[in-house]
Amino acid sequence: MVNLRLIGLSMESISLTALASEKLAEARQSNSGRAAHTVHGGHTHELRQTLLALLAGHGLGEHDSPGEATLQVLEGHVRLTAGDDSWDGKAGDYVAIPPVRHSLDALEDSVVILTVLKSQPGASH
Repeated sequence: MVNLRLIGLSMESISLTALASEKLAEARQSNSGRAAHTVHGGHTHELRQTLLALLAGHGLGEHDSPGEATLQVLEGHVRLTAGDDSWDGKAGDYVAIPPVRHSLDALEDSVVILTVLKSQPGASH
């Protein structure tokens, strides 16, 4: 067995429930009606997971797909729209986001986890 601490690594964990509550509170104070926190990854990683809180009536306007992506609804009710197709998701629902322009709207105060696998320049797939 490998002792992760000996090689400078550790398992990092957080409470998604607590983070969701915190971000919904932030969203309520924000003019944009949303708040986000990168749970894993970031601009220097291929894999990025972001917890996003959206108040009812707010969302992310139509935008290009950043790469392979999935959406998991932790609480609330959201609608993902891509072209002529749409998907309604509630707590516990999951969808693979199509690689086309799309938008996300909160039909209720909602919290989602967005997972994106970005294609790295020069990477072979």
